[in-house]
Amino acid sequence: MKSERYENHEKDMLKSILSKSLTSAAPSKETIAKAHENSGINSDDPLIKLKYTLLEQYQDQRLDDIEGSEIIENSSGETLKITKKEKIDFSIDKKEFENELFCDLKLIPKIGPATEKKLKEEGYKDISSLLEHEKYKEHAEEIIEKLENGSHIDKFNLIRKNCNNKGKMLKCAGDLEYDSFKFMDIETLGLSNVPIILIGIAEMDKKGKSITSTQYLLRRKVEEAAVLEGYLSHIEEDSTLITYNGASFDVPFIRNRCNYYQLNNESQPFHYDLIYYARNLWKDKLPNCKLTTIEKHIFDINRVDDVPGSHIPEFYDAYLKEDNIGPLVPIIEHNRFDIVSLAKFLNRMCEKF
Repeated sequence: MKSERYENHEKDMLKSILSKSLTSAAPSKETIAKAHENSGINSDDPLIKLKYTLLEQYQDQRLDDIEGSEIIENSSGETLKITKKEKIDFSIDKKEFENELFCDLKLIPKIGPATEKKLKEEGYKDISSLLEHEKYKEHAEEIIEKLENGSHIDKFNLIRKNCNNKGKMLKCAGDLEYDSFKFMDIETLGLSNVPIILIGIAEMDKKGKSITSTQYLLRRKVEEAAVLEGYLSHIEEDSTLITYNGASFDVPFIRNRCNYYQLNNESQPFHYDLIYYARNLWKDKLPNCKLTTIEKHIFDINRVDDVPGSHIPEFYDAYLKEDNIGPLVPIIEHNRFDIVSLAKFLNRMCEKF
């Protein structure tokens, strides 16, 4: 029978041997450095350094150690749901916007900038005053009815059709309940026909004082249908989807993956894709209109240890290969930051227009 001292000696030897293996649960710093050297990859690359640092930092942790995480089950199976609530100060000045609309004579059909200028010089300062104008009074009555009693979509379409003012179209969002907003972003393993590994959706309370992010994470690739179904449970016909480049990427990507799994995705919520409004505001003032560029130049926010979208597949593959949650952590943070930023962007854009 082995002595206790001998058993401990064996364990120490085994631990020493395993520490020299990168695929072990606890690779040493020397092993990680050696892997850098042997890989031929530039060890000065901050993303390479970050990946290996995360592998070491989180080697003894599991997914359920992530704050706010829980395993959920739906008709498509199980997946991981991560929830976080934080404070926000969100407000769109609805009254000021209504006054702005009533003073925009271009909402009347066939009134352009030149005609509006002439009418205002003649004393017609707002749409209500056009009720006294023989030519425009009937149109004025129709527009006033829509502005006072029309739906959000009625006002949005009225602005788009008659004056196509991006700022006013966006400010129509102030007509909606704040808790109807669904700020959404996805992370994928590529640009098409690959799994979605994370869907994040953020929702505010009615007063715009708190925002809750809910993220559905693909622990294994077989869970994608459950991830999609988790997201779809948040979307209703009266929801208002807020994305950044979502019309071109996120929304069709989700639709295609739902079709792949034959999931019902019939809800078509109203959609504000903020990239179009950002370009209208800042395309001539910024190097580009990427989300992180706007954060840096408009909000003075510099993300720390952020993983760019193009490197997310690499970090996710490292998580699977090493069975280590470390490389997942910045993906989760990147996505959560994106969806919460969308709420701040919407607020700031409405103020800037």
